[in-house]
Amino acid sequence: MSENLFGLTVAADKGLDDVQCQRLLSENRRYQEVMLQYRCALKALESRLEILNEEFSLQHDRNPIESIKSRLKSPSSIMNKMQKRGLPLDFPTMQTNIMDIAGVRVICSFEEDVFFLAKCLKKQSDIEIITEKDYISHPKPNGYRSLHLTIRLPVFFAEKVIHVPVEIQLRTIAMDFWASLEHTIRYKKNLPINAEVETELKECADSSREWDGKMEHLLHIIT
Repeated sequence: MSENLFGLTVAADKGLDDVQCQRLLSENRRYQEVMLQYRCALKALESRLEILNEEFSLQHDRNPIESIKSRLKSPSSIMNKMQKRGLPLDFPTMQTNIMDIAGVRVICSFEEDVFFLAKCLKKQSDIEIITEKDYISHPKPNGYRSLHLTIRLPVFFAEKVIHVPVEIQLRTIAMDFWASLEHTIRYKKNLPINAEVETELKECADSSREWDGKMEHLLHIIT
């Protein structure tokens, strides 16, 4: 028998915020058990990335990874996404259908580092690739560039192994710079974006792509 997600269906419909959700969830053991799986999956993935980073550094005398940022979706964000998709609010449905509860953003030095790390992850025999979206080779119309992988990797507990999905975004410093500021301009201000702003945002995205290309070219010259 499926369990009602968080026990908060009615409350969520009334507009609970994250603080209220978290307070109600603090005593929900089932929720704690499920989210533990995602937290451990993030740790396991970060460990693999750090190993690849150190190996690359030893071989090439530089680090391909500038930074790694991880996050778990908030309770209200998970519920809102499930409600928008018309899904029943229970844990089994959540775990089967929501693939980005755990997310990792990897900021790389150069574009070739993005593809190198993605290739290394895809070669690991115990990692399952669920989806791959290459917005670097094929940017979105607004200029957004990033490589998105949704993977499933094993998490080893005391008496069981659970394969947990994690969303990975791999991008360069320039890609992240543009994406972060574009998000601030487009969504944080809650204002309509006119055609002139759209055009300039796209021009900035094109410029960032040129920066990536020039910096990678300089890297190849000196190495």
